[in-house]
Amino acid sequence: MMTPQTEFSGGPPGSLRDLSGEFDPGGLAASFKTGLVSWLLLPVYVWQGVQARRRIERMRPPAGRTSGFLGPEAAREAAVRLLVIGDSSAAGVGVERIDDSLGPKLAERIVALTGLPVFWRAVGANSAVSAEIRDHVVPNLAREAFTHIVLMIGTNDAKNFHGGRRFKRGFGGLLYALRAKWPEARIVWSPPVDLKRVPALPRGLAYVLELRARIVRKIGARLCAERGAIVATTLPRVEPAGFSRDGFHASAEGYAYYANHLVNYVLGRA
Repeated sequence: MMTPQTEFSGGPPGSLRDLSGEFDPGGLAASFKTGLVSWLLLPVYVWQGVQARRRIERMRPPAGRTSGFLGPEAAREAAVRLLVIGDSSAAGVGVERIDDSLGPKLAERIVALTGLPVFWRAVGANSAVSAEIRDHVVPNLAREAFTHIVLMIGTNDAKNFHGGRRFKRGFGGLLYALRAKWPEARIVWSPPVDLKRVPALPRGLAYVLELRARIVRKIGARLCAERGAIVATTLPRVEPAGFSRDGFHASAEGYAYYANHLVNYVLGRA
């Protein structure tokens, strides 16, 4: 995923356009005005959202194992135990082979940069929001000794128009649940990409959803700071080549780019 510098045309004038300006590359700028504008544009969200839902292909996660080991064959135990958890991007939706998904690609980058053996596990679900991962996924995971956790969540909270309070309860509770189960792990949250760059979304819908994503990023960053997690920046480049055939999920190239972006946060080098 990498960048065409397009901007929503026909959007609100003046300061409202500034909400998506280049002064905020992390996509964290959000205020009461951000939420208000998104609610005023609710008819655009509903009309274009129904059309997009009908048009976008519903893809399944790739078949195959959801965990693996990378590194020297002689190593009996992995020094890095990586959990990638969250929505469809954690599950690898968008690629045909599990090896092309985020978990294995991130494990490859860790091995390449450190020489350490890595055990990885990917746990994700299509359309999952923060509260669902908190309530239905984390409690049912075995208490394996994960050393690093990458949290891929927030896009569906934004897409479903979850309010700030609802997201705070769901995401904040999810961070608590992860920290309680794996108190020593390094937790990295990857917030939603710039939704204005997603090819499958019509411009009006993408603009509205990006306003909601900014609310999610701002609240999520604050909660991570309060609850001992690391926030990665949004992907700096987002292009059509990084998306799968549905125009929404990452392609093999997109997941490889994601892994390159996240690895320094995972290793504490960012």
